Amino acid sequence: MVVFTDYFVICTGTSDRMLNALADAVIEDIHKKHRRKGRKEGMASDGWQIVDFGDVVVHLFSPDQRGYYSLEELWGEGKVLLRLQ
Repeated sequence: MVVFTDYFVICTGTSDRMLNALADAVIEDIHKKHRRKGRKEGMASDGWQIVDFGDVVVHLFSPDQRGYYSLEELWGEGKVLLRLQ
């Protein structure tokens, strides 16, 4: 359990352009559907961006950074609600 958010969404983008597009799409879609504003942090060129909605934090990784940080292992006791490949 973490005290700063209720949910993590973890995904991978294969290029800087894809990471930026995913972050922008998440922000736009959540704003349209739920009137919530997200705050984007990090740079796609660093291989890790975060979109923070408060109770949901979206982690967008390059394949290398996702493997390095292994958030799935760090939060291994967390319940997986949905896994898409």
